[in-house]
Amino acid sequence: MAKYKELIVFNKADELAFNIYKITESFPKNETFGLTFQIRKAALSIPTNIVEGYARRSKKELAQFINISLGSLAETEYLLEFSKRLGYLKTDTSQIEALMNEVGKLLWSFYRSL
Repeated sequence: MAKYKELIVFNKADELAFNIYKITESFPKNETFGLTFQIRKAALSIPTNIVEGYARRSKKELAQFINISLGSLAETEYLLEFSKRLGYLKTDTSQIEALMNEVGKLLWSFYRSL
């Protein structure tokens, strides 16, 4: 088993990406290659950058990839808000927003620990 799977920050980021995929299933079909693709890509970039950084076996490189994850989180937050403004979200997003906040705190803590 890969050691990154033991990281709380990875598991929470993975949960966030999964939830973003689920809530975007209801987006309009004409957004498949637009907003749906963009928000999914941003959300999935958070855990995948943790995985890639962890695989580099260097604290400096890991810190760089955690920094990229933070940028992807910010992008995900913006795209979620933009989707809400367009009326694409049919469900309450408070749990996802809380999860994004938690992931952000975990990422910053992890980054500072390196």
